[in-house]
Amino acid sequence: MSVNWDAIVKTYDVRGLVNVDLTADVVEALGAGFVDELEAAGHSVIVGHDMRDSSPLFAEAFARGAQKRGAQVISIGLCSTDESYFASGVLNLPAAMFTASHNPATYNGIKFSRAGARGVSLDTGLAAIRDRAKAYLADGIPEVSSPGGFEKRDVLAEYASYLRKLVDLSAVKPMRIVVDAANGMGGLTVPAVLSTAAGLAALPIEIIDMYFELDGTFPNHEANPLEPANLVDLQKAVIAHKADLGLAFDGDADRCFVIDENGDAVTPSAVAAMVARREIARVKSLGEDKDITVLYNLITSKVVAEVIETDGARAERTKVGHSLIKDRMAETNAIFGGEHSAHYYFRDFWGADNGMLAAMHVLAEFGSQPETLSAIAKQYNPYFLSGEINSTVQDVPAAKARVEQAFADRGDFEYFDGLTISGQDALGSWWWFNVRASNTEPLLRLNVEAQEQATMVRIRDEALALILG
Repeated sequence: MSVNWDAIVKTYDVRGLVNVDLTADVVEALGAGFVDELEAAGHSVIVGHDMRDSSPLFAEAFARGAQKRGAQVISIGLCSTDESYFASGVLNLPAAMFTASHNPATYNGIKFSRAGARGVSLDTGLAAIRDRAKAYLADGIPEVSSPGGFEKRDVLAEYASYLRKLVDLSAVKPMRIVVDAANGMGGLTVPAVLSTAAGLAALPIEIIDMYFELDGTFPNHEANPLEPANLVDLQKAVIAHKADLGLAFDGDADRCFVIDENGDAVTPSAVAAMVARREIARVKSLGEDKDITVLYNLITSKVVAEVIETDGARAERTKVGHSLIKDRMAETNAIFGGEHSAHYYFRDFWGADNGMLAAMHVLAEFGSQPETLSAIAKQYNPYFLSGEINSTVQDVPAAKARVEQAFADRGDFEYFDGLTISGQDALGSWWWFNVRASNTEPLLRLNVEAQEQATMVRIRDEALALILG
């Protein structure tokens, strides 16, 4: 069969259309290549999957390929992506998670981890896994003399208990929250972590659940809370139930978005700043007062770095990218990392991202103060952000050239990750914007922030007009 390997093996994971790009044979070959590249023959690997219809069959196919090349497979079954990171971290084993995250039901994919939940990207093993799988699909997978075995293990209760130890919610003020799981894996993990489904003690938190039924066809709305349309049901429910706040998880529940009591979204930058402050205070309380580092990517709000530095830690700016940030977490021993896309990384979670843990920090912060969430969030949202605006552009270099020419003498240029231009208007109000090209599509991504709303709108509209030509 003909497989477009370069299309399905992306920078940080595998992603493609079920039974078009991804088939059981392709997945089995990837399982064999994964074991070979990580030298896991004679050792164990973890395999988990989400609730998509194709995920159990793909997990079985991957296990077959891994076993043929000599790995013992530990199947953790239905799980969230951060639960698979937990298993990889606590057992110190490589892992493969079958999910297409927020993509529609027709897609599936694989997120790989090395032992200890360390990332695997094109530059750190994924390209080699691809090349090995390509050869195995063409020539067959030779079975080693001692194929690996297969066992099942449920880690949900351990995962929930571990998170409860990282963020203690037992003494928070009573609260009512609405949680939209989007028919994704939050429907499994939220009752375990925030309620009593895993046998843990009840918390003073009333949960009004929305779309908790695991259904990979996503019958209610797409499992992508980054799109405002997918938050509408939750926003209405928060107001209707007079709830204190709302939480929205994506399909594999590794990202969480927050809604305040008024039905307004709390920006991921505000969440990142809030969690950074809490994590800095936590490690200081444990006696760690030197060389505390927190990461933030370059298109989060300026307030994130300001909070980090005000609280006595070193703020390190990074490029956008999952595995890149995970690698940098390890290299710097950073205690926390935040992205604009609502990925939040924790040193005490093996440097991996965990949307549930970020949500628990928000609940703990709200639950320890008398103010509303909107009042708490306001201090972390003093500036004006456009949010990420994606534009389809046929000639990406030409579009970027138009932007560069128009702003040539109006700001400082930086080519750290895409193009960032920063400057001031006539009244001294600062602004910056970043233009980044997609790795896989003819898209330009625009992010704008300014000290004043009128400045943000003006810069946003001008840059967008230049991008669109």
